[in-house]
Amino acid sequence: MAPIRLVFGLHLHQPVGNFDYVFAQHVDDVYRPLLDALTEREFLPVVLHLSGPLIEWLETHEPAYLDRLGRLAADGRIEILLAGFYEPVLASLPREDRVEQIHWMHETVHRRFGVDAHGLWLTERVWEPELAADLADAGVRYALVDDRHFLVTGFAAEQLHAPFWTESNGKRVALFPIDERLRYLIPFRPPEETAEYLRQLRGAGQQLAVMADDGEKFGGWPGTKQWVYGEKWLERFMTTIGGLVEGGEVVLSRLDAALQAVPSGGLAYLPTASYREMESWSLPPDAALRLTHLERDVGEARVAGPDGALLRGAHWRNFLVKYSESNRMHKKMMALSTLARRHGDPPAVRRAIGRAQCNDAYWHGVFGGLYLPHLRDAIWRNLAEAEAALRHGEGLAYDAVDFDGDGYDEVWIHSPEFSALVSPARGGAVEEYTIFRDGINYANALTRRREVYHELGRDGPAGHQTAEDGGPALDQDERALFVDRLLPGGVSLEDYVGGRYWALLSWARRRCAHTVERRKGGVEVVCTVAEGRARLEKRIRLDAGGRLGVRWAWDPAAAEPGDRFATELSLAGPVRLTAAPAAEEWRFDIETVAKSERGFDRTRQGENVTLRWPVELGAAAVELEPGVAN
Repeated sequence: MAPIRLVFGLHLHQPVGNFDYVFAQHVDDVYRPLLDALTEREFLPVVLHLSGPLIEWLETHEPAYLDRLGRLAADGRIEILLAGFYEPVLASLPREDRVEQIHWMHETVHRRFGVDAHGLWLTERVWEPELAADLADAGVRYALVDDRHFLVTGFAAEQLHAPFWTESNGKRVALFPIDERLRYLIPFRPPEETAEYLRQLRGAGQQLAVMADDGEKFGGWPGTKQWVYGEKWLERFMTTIGGLVEGGEVVLSRLDAALQAVPSGGLAYLPTASYREMESWSLPPDAALRLTHLERDVGEARVAGPDGALLRGAHWRNFLVKYSESNRMHKKMMALSTLARRHGDPPAVRRAIGRAQCNDAYWHGVFGGLYLPHLRDAIWRNLAEAEAALRHGEGLAYDAVDFDGDGYDEVWIHSPEFSALVSPARGGAVEEYTIFRDGINYANALTRRREVYHELGRDGPAGHQTAEDGGPALDQDERALFVDRLLPGGVSLEDYVGGRYWALLSWARRRCAHTVERRKGGVEVVCTVAEGRARLEKRIRLDAGGRLGVRWAWDPAAAEPGDRFATELSLAGPVRLTAAPAAEEWRFDIETVAKSERGFDRTRQGENVTLRWPVELGAAAVELEPGVAN
């Protein structure tokens, strides 16, 4: 019986904007000891992908590590894979940008390691059918996807130990199914279980087994450093599998060699898909809860079998629906990419946009970085860099455009100094306020949302901010700058912080008529609501330097004496606020309770500043100066 080919693949990645100490810690705890062990035991060849942000950091801080990889790659002992350089979800990008990102990686691999690469690590394994043509145009011959992508299409598991071919627009690429069982066995189960599984596959006549997964689980995930190195899992794994290699039962293989040696599985057209957990995480909470209950009703054994693949969640793009903050970053990136193409694609601008396409800050689950402010800040910082260059030499201007794609126009105001987005469909809330010199979007504060894990388990961290029922504090409306409400005079700060209040009137989700006027060197968006007690005139003014002012006029008879007109600012950076007349200020940290691989995390997302005036005043104004605290 011929040996079975085992592809041992590792994906190493750190996102744009991550802290230096995190990069360094992973080099010490994962990347270096893993490479040391594999080379010392000659557990080679292996397949390796390093993301662009990690390569750039290593070039600055650990070039010797890259030199070692280059020597191993030149000797054929490591196969280097492509991907989008800054680790974007390729399906979420304009098609030209997909090809550009892969070309950046191809050039870097050739320059830094001296080899040509033709295989691709597909970020988060997010597949959409049209990708095949774009991958082929970028020089990709084969890519890794999850076996689940095939199973949801109706393929049987025993068919998935071979490369398949797919096409779009007549352009072909080969697809290698990653074996989910191997991903879960390695490194979490004793090595003998992997050996037994490989023997079973070989005994069934299979010629190929592909394991490809995050390298960080070999020492970077909680508890894995002690297990993999301290308790010598990796040493035992290499000894066990090495015994199969010496006995002629297994051969370690590169993907390019497997593509030549293993007969094709045939033609496959895969649907939009990702891995199982990602499809669940992208669902809204109620739907995710229903899916969880359905899986429990079906039973663990059946879900783990062939029928389980037919129970599916949503797809990656649904994160853009689920989280408006993600959608705003994505649509801003798309708009600036289009603008850059019109301006002749300045290389520095293209790179800044490319960094802003890094996937991590756009989604949330047990993994994903949407809830990490420093990763969102990095996206906005790169978008600011790109837009500042593109706006150079322009004057103060505005565009009326459905920026976020929801069917309602926003007003995009910009100059060489700033970029802002006013949403008349949200009562004139300011959804983006980016000052280029600071590289800060001052509206980049995350909404405290209900998540499915709040329902499935209430054992969060002791002392976290809670509502009356013991769950985390949640927001009634999505956060922005200048979200306006009429509040009862009896609402306490404690109730307001916890989201336990009821507004007498709220303009947070009320559409208003609007006009845009040029007045005295500025642009003024005039939003009006003329419905009964909800009557409001709101004027949002920005000058060429980015100074922001808002004036309101409301009906004093809309509420009782003692009630309050309130405007809420959710701030991602320091600002100076000057109110006229003087206002009562409520300030508190916006904190989320979110689940990660470490458990439940409490994270400061920004600062809430709510200004309150007696309703009988009927008018108020605020001037905002960014970058300077009160």
